[in-house]
Amino acid sequence: MGLSGLSRRRPRGMVGKMDIEIALSPEKRHQILTGAATVFASDGYEGASMARIAAVAGVSKGTLYNHFDGKAALFTAYVGEKCQQTLARVFDGANHDGDPAEVLREIGKRMVEMMLSDVGLAIYRVVIAEAAKFPELARGFFESGPARSIRFMADWLGEETRRGRLNVPDPEFAAEQFFNLCQSRLVLRRRLEMLPDPPDSDIDRVVEASIAMFLRSYRVETEFR
Repeated sequence: MGLSGLSRRRPRGMVGKMDIEIALSPEKRHQILTGAATVFASDGYEGASMARIAAVAGVSKGTLYNHFDGKAALFTAYVGEKCQQTLARVFDGANHDGDPAEVLREIGKRMVEMMLSDVGLAIYRVVIAEAAKFPELARGFFESGPARSIRFMADWLGEETRRGRLNVPDPEFAAEQFFNLCQSRLVLRRRLEMLPDPPDSDIDRVVEASIAMFLRSYRVETEFR
């Protein structure tokens, strides 16, 4: 590893703040993060080494350290990118044009599908396994995924309330309620390998029940009756 890589290294556990977007091409970034994802999923966070990540990604350790000053920075970048990609899909089409139930249905189904995906399960399991030793990873995951989802959903619920279509006194709390309702019966059991991948019909049933319960609390009585 060259002097430039050494000079940028920080103590273990600290997330770097280098502007990797400028220094790293999209292709090379994807190559590195793909290799990192493979290693983190197979070895866990603590068991993963930068040397193995570099080898799996097909880059030198010097190249890796020139752009990511440690595992924490690399894992945070990987999680952030995956969350950005998946959440863009989850909330695509979340508008204020039609029945709120339709928007909730699309968001709920996509959110559950994301949580049950191979990538979603792998990230969650790594974070949970390492959270006690590396709490900064758990915080980074929460801010990149769950917290962003809650904020977006809260904004949508708040706007629906301002338009008189829903009555949600605490949008942030209600957003978290909805996401937790949609996880019923499936998500935790799948994360614990107590269930195989559920069929779409099971996801639909859980989401429909969640919407019905949610709207009993927050729907304006005169809307869409």
